[in-house]
Amino acid sequence: MKQPFSTFYSSRLLLSVFFTLFTTTFPIAAQPVQRLIEVSIAPEHDNWTYKTGEKVKFLIEVAKKDVLLKNIELRYEISEDMMPARESKTITLKDGKATVDAGTMKNPGFLRFLAYVKYNGREYEGRATAGFDPEKIQPTTTLPPDFTDFWDKAKAENEKIPLDPVLTLLPDRCTDKVNVYQVGIQNYRWGSRIYGILCVPKAPGKYPAVLKVPGAGIRPYGGDVGNAAKGLIILEIGIHGIPVNMPVSVYNELSTGALSGYQLFNLDDRNEYYYKRV
Repeated sequence: MKQPFSTFYSSRLLLSVFFTLFTTTFPIAAQPVQRLIEVSIAPEHDNWTYKTGEKVKFLIEVAKKDVLLKNIELRYEISEDMMPARESKTITLKDGKATVDAGTMKNPGFLRFLAYVKYNGREYEGRATAGFDPEKIQPTTTLPPDFTDFWDKAKAENEKIPLDPVLTLLPDRCTDKVNVYQVGIQNYRWGSRIYGILCVPKAPGKYPAVLKVPGAGIRPYGGDVGNAAKGLIILEIGIHGIPVNMPVSVYNELSTGALSGYQLFNLDDRNEYYYKRV
């Protein structure tokens, strides 16, 4: 079964990222498994950004098939990005939802909120990150003299590789207003792919588009159905070249197994370094 799809994606996260997918034919593959328990987390500000010194609260909901779970126990950690947790606590969500005061940051940066729920012997995870004056974050090192040339060459080489986009419809995640897909796009070298969750309004028309790029870590993605229902095309991608809708246990095993310490893979070779592919 094939389904035509045409759209334009764009995003701005400190730097602008633009790319276009023209009318292309995408094979529909088998339906991946949806997570039984959804741990949804978001800061109070719709734009996820704050001023340094401004306090942030995270809104949490835990649901099973869109029904809030009562009296569910949740463990959370709060940390400045890539730093040890500054707070770790376990709470009970009586009505399946809660609001947690996560404090603030004195300097520009990112504050990460991670939450874990155990249900029928399995652990489910949710996370969110608030930015504090992210436009004011300053570099901590100077660029090598050939930095621009290196990446210009890398981008030129990448443009020769066809995107070969493949969309897989996720019927259980679709709503009356939004179609949800897993998308795979070829990148870096032939056969290498990145994956993401694409949410598209069902109603015909032209829509603004957003590309959501991840922070560090290995995890699944649920897609932003809520904002897509308001009239946005949203593509949320992972970086590790693996599907992003598998059970959490798969990502946990990769984190402690094959991808443990991925940040350092081939660190001494700029052409083979893990983040060059990313």
